[in-house]
Amino acid sequence: MSDRMNAGGEPLTHGGNLHEAAARFGIPYAQWLDLSTGINPHGYPVPPVPADAWRRLPDEGDGLADCAARYYGAPDALHVLPVAGSQAAIRALPALLPRATVGVAPLTYSEYAPAFERAGHRVMPLDVSRDVLPDALTHAIVVNPNNPTAEHLSASTLLAWHAQLSARGGTLLVDEAFADTMPEASLAAHTHRDGLIVLRSPGKFFGLAGVRAGFVLAAPALLDSLRRALGAWTVSGPARHAVKAAFADRAWQEQMRARLAADGARLVALLHAHGFRTRGTPLFAWTADPRAADLHEALATRGVWTRLFASSGSVRFGLPASEEEWTRLADSLRAALDTPGAAGIARSGTRPV
Repeated sequence: MSDRMNAGGEPLTHGGNLHEAAARFGIPYAQWLDLSTGINPHGYPVPPVPADAWRRLPDEGDGLADCAARYYGAPDALHVLPVAGSQAAIRALPALLPRATVGVAPLTYSEYAPAFERAGHRVMPLDVSRDVLPDALTHAIVVNPNNPTAEHLSASTLLAWHAQLSARGGTLLVDEAFADTMPEASLAAHTHRDGLIVLRSPGKFFGLAGVRAGFVLAAPALLDSLRRALGAWTVSGPARHAVKAAFADRAWQEQMRARLAADGARLVALLHAHGFRTRGTPLFAWTADPRAADLHEALATRGVWTRLFASSGSVRFGLPASEEEWTRLADSLRAALDTPGAAGIARSGTRPV
């Protein structure tokens, strides 16, 4: 399988590919409203970076792992490994696990299935509605809440799955990239258990995707193996400075959770008002609709960039950053629905749920 193909044979794409949209639709980059990612548009205001962070090699004794353990609720710093974004861990972890059958949801973050296949694992669809996992599964991957469908599994369900897999010598990997808005649902506190891996990222909630930092929470033995595989200095000094500041700012976190909860509900309500069945998290909304491809195209002709999932007939919307952007999205949705032909889509009798 190509390095840039997913399990369904489609090219691996991600949100944020705004230069491609600008070239395709002939609209200058600066004129787009980019809603194609689930990144918080109200990012954390990083304090000035000390000059030493640029001049010196990253200092792994700077307390970043301790800070992350406190923020995420991990047992201690020995159970936390800073990495260059979750993507680095997704690429490296499959080679550290026994080759076996891995369950991955059919519609979830697209990098997991090809990463495990490249490492020699067999990937099969994971039915997240089951209480008991199939005997054929040794490992399972869960994005919680799921990207893009916004489905959420309880901690009790996931711990029960972990017990089943652990008894087989397997592993449950839980990607909690969007879990900062619901910290009570995290499995971080349970990562002292063998066979449980939790991935966390400050990129989404804190709006710090550009620092390319992430964290793997797991038993120390696995983290030691991963550390050797990734090598030294995986997270830059400026990135470490930014993330430590964000993790320590409890007041900002509390205020932002409230703001995002309101904005996420507003986005779902807006899409419902235009007749789209929608599920959401505080950071994005997802709609599965027969008109998904046409909606994505019609919005793009108006300079509004969303994330299309062609194989499932669905679209994901990120949050607008300002009242002006909220108005632009609402007006663009209305125009797309009211304009016939290639630049618009037909209204249907679909009722929101």
